[in-house]
Amino acid sequence: MKWAITNQKTAEPVHLKTQGTILLEQQVEHMLVAVEHELRRSPAGVDELGLIKRLQKPPWRLIGAVQFHDPVQLYPVHFLLFHVLYRLWDMLAETGESVCISPLSIRIEQPVTGTTNGLPGTRDHLRDFYLDLSQYELPGDSIQQMMNDFWAGYRHTIPDDTDTLHAARALGFDSVPDTFSTVKQAFRRRVMQAHPDRGGDTKSIQLLNEAFATLKTHFSRTLERI
Repeated sequence: MKWAITNQKTAEPVHLKTQGTILLEQQVEHMLVAVEHELRRSPAGVDELGLIKRLQKPPWRLIGAVQFHDPVQLYPVHFLLFHVLYRLWDMLAETGESVCISPLSIRIEQPVTGTTNGLPGTRDHLRDFYLDLSQYELPGDSIQQMMNDFWAGYRHTIPDDTDTLHAARALGFDSVPDTFSTVKQAFRRRVMQAHPDRGGDTKSIQLLNEAFATLKTHFSRTLERI
């Protein structure tokens, strides 16, 4: 498994931590779109391991190999997935939807009349825990290595200007956008449009995913030059 996590207690420059945080946030944004798409494909719900396995396969390939029996290896994947799920819950609340979050059943659902989206008691503590990315506890260089290994998709070369422009055009831009936030908004919109219920297919989503991975790498490289 390509986690590249070490136990070295070396001092890390502030700019590396900042870059690592931004890289992790980019990965979260990519997973937000992928998870929402997969949950809408399965309105009856899917369990946690099933969702992880979907994110490991085409068209996403956002998670590398995981030894599911090893808690040390499973924890980072579990934590990031649940962080994404709670972020998705907050995002969908704006449209009146909510997310049922449980290791055995994860699904998007409409709120029942007379109830609220708030989480009572211990569930509030869980939400706070998973939304706190400091609980992920990975140094910036480890995050960078994960991006290089497999999390940025399955591209293992640095995109040149032509690759980057083609990726931007695949997401509907005439040129490469100035900000990553603009890219992620377009990516989510295009993936929603490519949903099978709207006449889309897996191949279309794979092409969009490749384009987003290319632009994600482009903006990551831009950060390195700052």
